[in-house]
Amino acid sequence: MNKAILMGRLTKDPDVKDTKSGTRMARYTLAVDRFKDGADFISCVAFGKSAEFADKYLKKGTKIAVTGRIQTGSYENREGQKVYTTDVIVETHEFVEPKNKEPQAPMETPDDFVAVPDDADIDGLPFN
Repeated sequence: MNKAILMGRLTKDPDVKDTKSGTRMARYTLAVDRFKDGADFISCVAFGKSAEFADKYLKKGTKIAVTGRIQTGSYENREGQKVYTTDVIVETHEFVEPKNKEPQAPMETPDDFVAVPDDADIDGLPFN
């Protein structure tokens, strides 16, 4: 099975063009956070209706979820060197946050405690 599921932000606006056969194609890179630190930059390619969606709605910084399949390939560059590629061929992509969402600062807590929101119903919690 070849299935990729990613969530991240676009690093720049999608590069959209038509292929020689007339199919719409969109390329974009997703910055996907790692579990501990840093990010991976994943190349994504969408075709047809998905490419049209990307062209119309996706912009730099948009947070989306993508499902697709991983495809590897290679080509020879102008210097005659073989270059290997890995792309996610997009099957679906969707928004994962509202269009104009303001980023919220995390609650400050000691490392070994979980913050309880001020409006939480704590009557049933097992402590005084």
